[in-house]
Amino acid sequence: MTTDVVRGEGRSATGTIAALRGLLQRPLASYYLLLACVGLLLVIGLVMVFSATSLTSYTDTGNAFADVLKQGTFALIGFVAFWFCQRLPVRTFRGIAKPAIIIAFLLMFLVDALGFAAVLAATPGETPEPIHLGPVHASQLWLHLGPVQLQPAEPAKLALVLWGAQVLVTKGPAIANLRDLMTPLFPVTFALFGLVGYNDLGSMLCLLVAFVGLLWAAGVRLRVFLGMFVVALAGVIGLILMPGKHFYRVERLVVFFDPSRADRADGAYQYFQGLYAVAEGGWFGVGLGEGHLKWGRLPNGHNDFIFAVIAEELGVMGCLVVLGLFAVLAYTGLRIARRVADPFRRLVAASITIWFVGQAVINIGGVVGLLPITGLPLPFISDGGTALVVALTAAGILLSFARAEPDAARALHARPPRRWVRLVWAPLPPLPRSRPDHERAPKTGRSG
Repeated sequence: MTTDVVRGEGRSATGTIAALRGLLQRPLASYYLLLACVGLLLVIGLVMVFSATSLTSYTDTGNAFADVLKQGTFALIGFVAFWFCQRLPVRTFRGIAKPAIIIAFLLMFLVDALGFAAVLAATPGETPEPIHLGPVHASQLWLHLGPVQLQPAEPAKLALVLWGAQVLVTKGPAIANLRDLMTPLFPVTFALFGLVGYNDLGSMLCLLVAFVGLLWAAGVRLRVFLGMFVVALAGVIGLILMPGKHFYRVERLVVFFDPSRADRADGAYQYFQGLYAVAEGGWFGVGLGEGHLKWGRLPNGHNDFIFAVIAEELGVMGCLVVLGLFAVLAYTGLRIARRVADPFRRLVAASITIWFVGQAVINIGGVVGLLPITGLPLPFISDGGTALVVALTAAGILLSFARAEPDAARALHARPPRRWVRLVWAPLPPLPRSRPDHERAPKTGRSG
C-alpha cells in the first residue's frame, strides 16, 4: 500500500513538472509571465500603500484614501507609459538612448547644483532654504519644475541602461579591449554615478548594479569587472565620507555592523522598528490593515520599509509571495534576454532585470538586517510616483522584447490577433529573418 502511494505521488509530481514545462515552452510564455508578474506586484503595492498610509492620510487630510489615490494616479501614468513602450520597435529605443542620457545628466546636475548652492547660502547651523530659479527649485532628492515634482535619479537608471546598451552594441567586438570601453562608456557612467551619489548613495548603487548587468550580458572580460570593482569601492567610500553626508551614511554602517553600540532612539531606530515588524508578523501576519508599527512608529513604512509592513500584516507567507514574484520576474527577464536575437534587446533586457532584482534585494536586505539601509524603494510596491512610472516604463520595454522572441513573433503572425486588438494594444512584431533548424538565441553571460 505504501509503495503504491509513493508511486502515485511520484507520478503526480512528474506530471506537474511536465505540465509546467509544457506551459513554459509555449511561444508567448515570457510575455504572459511578465505581464502577470508585474500586474500582481503592482496590485500588492497599491494595497499595501493604502494599508500603510490610510491612518496618517485620514489624520492629515480627513481622507484615508488620499495617499493611495495619489499613488494610483502615478500607476495610471505609468500604465500609459507601459502601454506606449510595449508598442514601440527597437529602433525607437536605440534612437532615444543618447537624448535620454543627456537629459538625465542635465536633471541630476540641476538638482545637485541647486542643493549645493542652498548649502553655501545658508547660515551655519540652520537648515538650507531652497534656491528658486523661477518655477524651478530642488529639495533634497527632488527637483520641482513648477507643479511637477520628480526624482531625477529614477529616470537616470533607465537612461543609463538604454545608452550603455547602444554604446556596447555599436562597438561590437571592440568591447574586449579596455581602451575601447574608456571612450566614452566608463567616463560618462562614472560621472553619472558621482552626480547621483552626491545626494543619493542608494540610487547610485542601483545604477552600479544595472551597469554591471549590462557589462555581464555583453560578455566583458573578468579583469574589467575587477578593475571597476576597485574604482567603485573607492568611489563609494569617498561618497560615504563626503562632508555634509558623512554623519548619516557612517551611522547606517555602524548600525549594520554593530547594532548594539548604536543609539536606538537615533540611527538604529528605523532598523529595530523594521525588525520588530518582521518578527511580530509570524507565519501568517496580524492581518491586512491590522499592523501597529506603521502608526507613526516605523519611519518610511509606506516607502523604503514597506516590506516590513508586508511582513507584519501578511507574515512569512506574504513575504514569500513577494519574493516568489521577484524570482519569476528574474527568470522571465533573463529568459527574454537569452531568447531574443537582437543584441541591443538582449543587453537591455538583462540589465533591466538585474536592476529590478538587485534593487529589490538591496531594499529587502536593508529591512531584514542583512544589508545596510540605503533608502531605495521596493520596485512596483513602494509609495513613490517617479519610481513607479519609471519601473512600469522599463517593464513595458521588456514586454515589447518578449513579443519579439523569434517563436513569439512567428506565433503572433501565424494567428494574428484581431485588427482592433492590434490597434488598441500592440502591433505585430517583425518576423525573424530566417528559421534554420539549429537556430538558438544568443546566450546571456560573460565570455572570455
